[in-house]
Amino acid sequence: MEIRITLPQLIELGFDQKFAVHFLERIKNLTEHCHSAEKAWQTLSKNLLTSEFPFHLHLFLYSTLYPDWQTHPELAPAWIPTQDFITKTNLTYFMSELNINDIKSLHSYAVNSMEQFWGRVVEKLNIIFDKNPDSICDLTTGIESPIWFPGAQLNIANSCFNSSKLATAIIYQDTNNHIHTLSYNELNHLSNRVANSLVQQGFSPGDAIGIAMPMNQYAVAIYLGIIKMGGVVVSIADSFSSEEIATRLNIANAKAIFTQDFTYWDGKKLSLYEKVSRTKLLFSKKATSNKLKIIVIPCESHTTIPLCENDCTWDDFLVRNHHFSAVPCDPMSPCNILFSSGTTGTPKAIVWNHTTGIKAASDAYFHQNIQPGDILAWPTNLGWMMGPWLIFAALINRASIALYSSAPKDRAFGEFIQNTKVTMLGVVPTLVATWRQSKCMENLNWDSIKVFSSTGECSNPEDMLYLMSLAKYKPIIEYCGGTEIGGAYITSTVIEKNYPSLFTTPAMGINIAILDENKKPSTLGEVAIIPPSIGLSTRLLNADHHQIYYENMPILPNGKILRRHGDQLKQFLSGHYCILGRVDDTMNLGGIKISAAEIERTLTGLPHIIEIAAIAIPPTNHGPSLLVIYASTTAQLNKQEIHQEMQKRINANLNPLFKIHDLVLIDELPKTASNKIMRRILRKKYQGMKKQTSP
Repeated sequence: MEIRITLPQLIELGFDQKFAVHFLERIKNLTEHCHSAEKAWQTLSKNLLTSEFPFHLHLFLYSTLYPDWQTHPELAPAWIPTQDFITKTNLTYFMSELNINDIKSLHSYAVNSMEQFWGRVVEKLNIIFDKNPDSICDLTTGIESPIWFPGAQLNIANSCFNSSKLATAIIYQDTNNHIHTLSYNELNHLSNRVANSLVQQGFSPGDAIGIAMPMNQYAVAIYLGIIKMGGVVVSIADSFSSEEIATRLNIANAKAIFTQDFTYWDGKKLSLYEKVSRTKLLFSKKATSNKLKIIVIPCESHTTIPLCENDCTWDDFLVRNHHFSAVPCDPMSPCNILFSSGTTGTPKAIVWNHTTGIKAASDAYFHQNIQPGDILAWPTNLGWMMGPWLIFAALINRASIALYSSAPKDRAFGEFIQNTKVTMLGVVPTLVATWRQSKCMENLNWDSIKVFSSTGECSNPEDMLYLMSLAKYKPIIEYCGGTEIGGAYITSTVIEKNYPSLFTTPAMGINIAILDENKKPSTLGEVAIIPPSIGLSTRLLNADHHQIYYENMPILPNGKILRRHGDQLKQFLSGHYCILGRVDDTMNLGGIKISAAEIERTLTGLPHIIEIAAIAIPPTNHGPSLLVIYASTTAQLNKQEIHQEMQKRINANLNPLFKIHDLVLIDELPKTASNKIMRRILRKKYQGMKKQTSP
């Protein structure tokens, strides 16, 4: 096909005439037998668009081939799988055994033949049962309280060690930037030593034990060791304050917590034990906090800091015996307590049981296409659900985890990904926006990467296209769910065309409905989950589970009950989906409803602007809501010029009625531990700021 690009256009992009002539000739030679924009892009992205060319040239070609991609992203695939690739995927193997030929049919089978589907999944993942179940699911207690694998006994940690003993389980980098590995056998032995040590210290099955430390090889072994001895991990982000840590320990009634003496983050040495030890003072009147034991792992070699009474060092805690038989548990018994972000008050304490890891592993199997020998990296923490998710997703699928414990925002992280030959790289959109601004990840060899995955916030299409370009255009699996789901409710696959920021299918084994303002089925509105599914929470420690997720929810015409989730979703005529953010981040501007994510996507990509948050503020005179934009920047900018450019973009791509009332430039946006922008905090901050400045 003929691609209509001219010399003046390339020269206007900043290239000299010699380059432009040569580049146009290469495009012509590569695409002369391409009969569609899709085929032309597939050819150019694979054979021409390397990292030697600046991204604005990639984006120019993409926009030329797909001129309507911003308004119709579902018509602009950025990656198209080959048939040879498709035949080697987990999905294809799984579907061939069922004589199913397409994703929609497989998803229909997964939700309509639930028992058969999950029965096959536990076989495929080689989930180890100490006692086999009587059936897959018992619904006699109601759809809100399914009993998975009734009559069975298992410990999900056992299923994390099906790989060869000598295979690599963990790859990590020490403080001197040296790469080390831990085999499955070594990880198994270390986690067994943790389990034995806990038993020797007097802990029993059912005891809640916290972890507040960076996600390193010790954290993974501790996590698995607690579960092996029948304990319940209390996952806490090490970035939290003493007050936040104490709140979570108290909710879970924790008896001990593992932490480090110090931690390094973004070049700074931080005293972690000092912060964690203050939790005892905060809850000194609580009997459990008085007895709280803190086990301190050294950041480097051996800790020399003085410890409080009842606390102990890692060396004093850890016994030598590395033989341990994991305690068989009821499948529905707790193994992990995680917390919602807690930006609006006390965080919800969400309970994971021994089946939740099956959800995480099955998602990775079907959607990220994780296979034995793959290497997974996802900068995360055990305090965010993606930490435990990563453990189960990698180890149950007999893959390796690549752990980088420092800030992943500079080139050193990219070199770690390059040097460890990561095959799946998980990101949050914020990271990608930062990389794009700094260009720190460009010209690295990321050829080993087979797939990216993105979660945590709404993705920006331009940023996601940029991410793909860093690894010679590999697909990005958009992955959206929640802690109370144990994984995703909506995502995409590697056997379908890949569209930046779009989703293609509900996750296998889970079904959804989209509801309009009147709670009727729609293609635009609030997401509701159709239970049951493995992974869905059935209890909260500190809230009424029914009230939070089911109260006042409608029932579908077919009689199926719906479970509240809170995301806003749009489905295109093509069947693809786009996340519009949380329902409570929707704003009404001039009588028109729009999500914060739609505005933020439109404004992303301006020079020196890293991230954007859009909020609506009620006016003092009871008129329409006012649009306020917060933008984090890397330089001193002319506020008026940026304001005008943002307004132009909104006028051209959204609606001229959406007037920017104010622009606030700041260094960094407030976020939760899982990297989600706290727009409520921004609204409160802005309103407080205006009250102070008003006469």
